[in-house]
Amino acid sequence: MEDSSAAIAKALEQVGPRLKQLRAHRGVTLTALAESTGISKSTLSRLETGQRKASLELLLPLAQAYRVPLDDLVGAPEVGDPRVRLKASKRNGRTVLPLTRQPSGVQAWKIVVPVSNSTPQLRTHEGYEWLYVLSGHMRLILGDHDLVLTAGEVAEFNTNVPHWFGSDGIQPAEVLSLFGPQGERVHARARSAGKEH
Repeated sequence: MEDSSAAIAKALEQVGPRLKQLRAHRGVTLTALAESTGISKSTLSRLETGQRKASLELLLPLAQAYRVPLDDLVGAPEVGDPRVRLKASKRNGRTVLPLTRQPSGVQAWKIVVPVSNSTPQLRTHEGYEWLYVLSGHMRLILGDHDLVLTAGEVAEFNTNVPHWFGSDGIQPAEVLSLFGPQGERVHARARSAGKEH
């Protein structure tokens, strides 16, 4: 029993440094982390320095904000399976699968948009979005434009422009979304050397 108690105590001692290292690696400030988790800056700081004991009430929001398993925060032993198990959720009738784990910067999502005949509700918000149609036909309304994109087509736009996207109403669409909440754009660094026809 003493050995397991010592192991638990040692693991708990490493939670603070692990949290601080993770935050530094992700480039997240205490202020931004406090906003995304609802945990005060002072509590986060004390948790990172070991002055505050880790609890599920604190670790669960942090795991969600960093998009990492709770095991990663507490240093649980490896279980031998290297597969990442992404968890899909439902949002406005769509299936959304997060593909990135960092709490800030460009976020990647796979979105499955079911067939729907509901009236499009255009919206605006801060950010910049890049959409790639994986399969099906996606209808995109962007300002005065009303487009249907097919598999392999891409659209990118400032999300301050009124917009909506969904299935074209004939078949479901699968879409890859890259979204920069502060207006970050996707930068293509490699260009094809082939001649254009």
